[in-house]
Amino acid sequence: MNGNQTIMEADALTKIYRRGSEEIAAVNGVSLHIDKGDFVSIIGPSGSGKTTLVNLLGCLDNPSSGILHLGERPIFGKGKPLSERELTKIRREVFGYIFQNFYLIPTLTVLENVMLPLTFYDKRGRSDDASRLLKILGIDHRKDHLPGEISGGEMQRVAIARAMVNEPQILLADEPTGNLDTKRSMEIVETLKDLNKREGLTVIMVTHNQVLAANAKRTFEMRDGQICELERTAFT
Repeated sequence: MNGNQTIMEADALTKIYRRGSEEIAAVNGVSLHIDKGDFVSIIGPSGSGKTTLVNLLGCLDNPSSGILHLGERPIFGKGKPLSERELTKIRREVFGYIFQNFYLIPTLTVLENVMLPLTFYDKRGRSDDASRLLKILGIDHRKDHLPGEISGGEMQRVAIARAMVNEPQILLADEPTGNLDTKRSMEIVETLKDLNKREGLTVIMVTHNQVLAANAKRTFEMRDGQICELERTAFT
């Protein structure tokens, strides 16, 4: 035992897709644990199962078999299956999601895009929460701009702020730098590292870029739906 608090644990997680009579195990018996405050990267070639795994970990998809716990709570594989309403609540309250495509609404300002998830809550100080995150991420001066008026790197920072505004326990980033150049990609990874260290945020990042992956505390490699942990990196 390492004495750290486990925030997520998967045991033999499997996702099988059927194409005619053929079965394809996109995720094949994956077991891993992630501690609170971890920064984990998952690397692997296209088609290795990275995105499917992250969708399972983030409760965006249901496994074919296996077990997933968030803390002490069983999500998949044990006890009575959760309803879609219960899963939606978990997605909203536990996770923040960042994707390769920014998915910003072009007719809303930066601040309005960040505040959008808060429309599901009756929460005071919504503008203050969003503005604070924009300041932390260094783009508060862009809050009144539309997405089409800012750079790709700035748009991804807006997407990060939007993912953070509900104060998630776990941030899932699926190829968050896929549409950015090398310099902007490193800036985004440094931002995730800073949030991990400053806010104690647990980060799970999928990337095909080994240089970016090496910035995490722990790196896993996926091939053919299976996963192994690589040597831990020095995290500074």
